[in-house]
Amino acid sequence: MSFTSFGLAAPILAALKDKGYTQPTPIQRKSIAPIIEGRDIVACAQTGTGKTAAFCIPILQRLSERRAPGVRALILTPTRELAIQISEHLDLYGKNLRIRSAVIFGGVSQHHQVKQLRQGVSVLVATPGRLLDLINQKLIQLNTLEILVLDEADRMLDMGFIHDIKRIFKVIPEKRQNILFSATMPKEVQGIVDAITKSPVKVDVVSQTTPAKIFQGVYYVSKESKRALLKHIIAEGSMENVLVFTRTKHGADRVARDLSRAGITAEAIHGNKSQNARQRALTNFKNNTTRVLVATDIAARGIDIVNLPFVINFELPDTPETYTHRIGRTGRAGATGTAFSLCDQAEKSQLKDINKIIATPLKVMEHPFA
Repeated sequence: MSFTSFGLAAPILAALKDKGYTQPTPIQRKSIAPIIEGRDIVACAQTGTGKTAAFCIPILQRLSERRAPGVRALILTPTRELAIQISEHLDLYGKNLRIRSAVIFGGVSQHHQVKQLRQGVSVLVATPGRLLDLINQKLIQLNTLEILVLDEADRMLDMGFIHDIKRIFKVIPEKRQNILFSATMPKEVQGIVDAITKSPVKVDVVSQTTPAKIFQGVYYVSKESKRALLKHIIAEGSMENVLVFTRTKHGADRVARDLSRAGITAEAIHGNKSQNARQRALTNFKNNTTRVLVATDIAARGIDIVNLPFVINFELPDTPETYTHRIGRTGRAGATGTAFSLCDQAEKSQLKDINKIIATPLKVMEHPFA
């Protein structure tokens, strides 16, 4: 199957060709056609499966088929980084179309965002808090909405956005197409699915195992020796472009400072950082000015880094699902990757849960700090 199979408009096909996209991923193969048909869809897909294109491409196709004023598609996301990423995808696939989009999120002045809205947009990408703020100020009208997308719905609920989402439901037209993407389908997400969708197409491309092209290793180490071991792994492996995960914002700052003092350029990215600081850190990492990006799970959600070779779990997450999200940042689009985890005595129960859901248990690595 190729993208031509979906009957996409020539300007969209040309944009995909320019990007080198020829064959859709499994999530795209299963999602694009029903979305173009106007069906409600509920898709279970992890990061790195091509899910953003799976809804951006058919939304652009639908809007290109008929011109109409006002905001016609709303894409809700849990984080600013993911909102920006989706906006970039819309610009990429729609570069040959006359369809205006805008992205709005908190943490920055609303002036530029409001200016964009006043110029008229067809697709709006937003985080729930800033969207509600602008709705309350009567700066956004959503009475023309035709398509609603909830992306990473499970993460939005984890972050406490459920009440904001319900408020948004009350101010948008009841008659609309609903598209929901989620890495997992807990009962809270299923509750939203049941409330807003009608006979949805269900798509599930989530594997219970992690990608085969990611080498996964674990270092057993005392909590006190973790920072020394992290520096050793990065330095001895001559690693560039390393994404390190910590459990807390304070921990991310501390690890970044420690690495920098050792001559390994590192920056932290988390919710306490300003949006400008987060974007600057991400840009520095992408252009190799910064060697290591230290992130919390929420801050890393939606970060899309092409050809990221290394992920290191400085601390193990509480759930194996979060582990697969983390290491899914590497080994994307058919590339190979390496994921190391540092496990202290108190984290062995988390490691046991992780080993239960992956195809092969993590390989135990030797090191001089044992």
